[in-house]
Amino acid sequence: MPSSLPAEALTRILSETFGFAEFRAGQDAVCSAVCTGRDALVVMPTGSGKSLCYQLPAIALGGTALVISPLIALMEDQVAKLRERGLHAERIHSGRPREASRAAAMDYRDGKLQFLFLAPERFSVPGVTAFLARRKPCLVAIDEAHCISQWGHDFRPDYRMLSQHLPAFRPAPVIALTATATRVVQSDIVQQLALENPLRSIQGFRRKNIAIEVVEIPPAARRDSVLEILRSADRRPAIIYVPTRNDAEELAVDLNRHFRADAYHAGLNADHRQRVQREFLSGEREVIVATIAFGMGIDKPDVRTVIHTALPGSTEAYYQEIGRAGRDGLPSRAILMHSYADRHRHDFFFDRDYPEPDVVAEIFNALRRDRAISKEQLQKQSRLDPAIFDTALEKLWIHGGAIIDPEENVQRGTAEWRDSYIGQSRQRAVQLEQMLRYAAADQCRMSALVRYFGDHTDAQTHCGNCDFCAPQTCVAQQFRAASIREEKTAHRVLKALQGGLARSSGKLHAELCPHGELDRDPFEELLGAMARAGLIFLREAVFEKDGKQIPYRTAQLTREGEILEPDEPLALELREKPERHAGKKRAYAPRAETKPNEIDAADQPLFDALRAWRLAEAKAKNLPAFRIASDALLRSLTEDRPLSEDDLLMIRGAGPGFVKHYGNAILKVIASYETARVSENP
Repeated sequence: MPSSLPAEALTRILSETFGFAEFRAGQDAVCSAVCTGRDALVVMPTGSGKSLCYQLPAIALGGTALVISPLIALMEDQVAKLRERGLHAERIHSGRPREASRAAAMDYRDGKLQFLFLAPERFSVPGVTAFLARRKPCLVAIDEAHCISQWGHDFRPDYRMLSQHLPAFRPAPVIALTATATRVVQSDIVQQLALENPLRSIQGFRRKNIAIEVVEIPPAARRDSVLEILRSADRRPAIIYVPTRNDAEELAVDLNRHFRADAYHAGLNADHRQRVQREFLSGEREVIVATIAFGMGIDKPDVRTVIHTALPGSTEAYYQEIGRAGRDGLPSRAILMHSYADRHRHDFFFDRDYPEPDVVAEIFNALRRDRAISKEQLQKQSRLDPAIFDTALEKLWIHGGAIIDPEENVQRGTAEWRDSYIGQSRQRAVQLEQMLRYAAADQCRMSALVRYFGDHTDAQTHCGNCDFCAPQTCVAQQFRAASIREEKTAHRVLKALQGGLARSSGKLHAELCPHGELDRDPFEELLGAMARAGLIFLREAVFEKDGKQIPYRTAQLTREGEILEPDEPLALELREKPERHAGKKRAYAPRAETKPNEIDAADQPLFDALRAWRLAEAKAKNLPAFRIASDALLRSLTEDRPLSEDDLLMIRGAGPGFVKHYGNAILKVIASYETARVSENP
């Protein structure tokens, strides 16, 4: 590996291979560092040129670059673009025929490739790392690197295990890339991947051409709002993010009555998803409705609008998704619809995915270091609901508190699991709180996002086109003039803030509206209108009490607010708010009915056969059996007995990757059971 490459050589590759006259900010430093063999961490927004930071060095160094990516659509897009440039690229993932993946592996072995893209799950297959290491790559690129951090918004255990395989590829440099990583996540990526003195390139989070709107709309009214927004042709193409697959299907049907729309989610088979993606990229489809849980990974430059019909679970995920708008640099819009009902949904999923630490501790305390216990016996001892038990045991295993062999015999692991688990669950709760505060804040939307990712210098500049900076340009948000009473209250606020000190909005409300002249929520909205008019600054803050973070905000006069005459008209515009219906808090319930845990006696042989198949797969991959398929999924397969891959995809928990990996084997097990049953009962 060369100790250095002349800058002219890199510039020549940039021009001749990629067609660019000059590097974007940060790209040249990263490329130069990687070409000397140095590791790198690159945090750049979607569409800012991260991919070039590993593609150009790979060409300069020669050999083959291994690119690890969790998004099939993104792999396909990157491979297609590299091939268009005359480069030799291949990919191996669950959406490809086995023969095609085998051919790609042989091309890698024979040195015919410049790029080989892999899903992280591939490294769990025995022998894959040793096979790839026989021919050292020129570099290893890890895309979506935030997935490796338990503090990231999309943590995946399979990604965290990558660190075990990277030493086999040294001395190749490792470059970790992500569009969304806070400073905590950045440090965790470096630690978990054992990056050696990496160059850190963190920049470019401001997207000047995206106008952000955040609008409070009840869930029942959001479909009509989406349709109204997209009626104007200049707001299409568009991507709509929805919470569930059902939402995606139903909204796509509604929109398709007016313009060419389709759904895109993990429940669709690979051919269908590829068709939808292809038609969207070519312009045959104008609107894609996608679940927020399924990354699209589509590099379409002319997306004019991105709409979220529900509150995302984290600011990182939200920023990444709106970054799919306006990659061509032309004016685009991102609209976030939310209401308090979104909080109920997130609370439900949080409670489901993160059992109380004491519940997890019950399982840990029942384990021993010197003797294993079967999962089935452990579940009976715990007396926990099976679904809660499965989730708690998986969390215990992820955080090292349990050791589970392929036959699902369980032993006690490290006692340090608790701190790790509590830290991760608290981080998830904090991420949601941060997203809620962002939605409720009255400040420049883009500046708030830039500040969130640690760029406090650039965060001082307002974007000039969001719903705070330019409310008159909004397409989803509606405003009204302040009433006489509200304008009088605003003058009292200005008077109370004289002297230059910042005061909390709660104390201001208590002082200025002691007899309920204006409720707290309308008062906060009035402060927001004053901030948009340039009369006051509003700053979000947090204090800790009893170990919990409690948000609040402060108000302070601007120069304009200080010099305003006492009786001067203010011309304030307040957001129109939907009516809130008081009532008892109702927990969100999923649409799909939960199935009973018992298996009919007549179906027990099929259930046992599926468990035997699962055990064989687990042993082959040296993983706990539940990582292949959960008991709940096996029960659903037993009861529904699917006869085709399309039937399999309708089973809750059986996504395209699962069906691609295991569909044929499962269908054979079920077919054998059906044949035996018919022969016994002619």
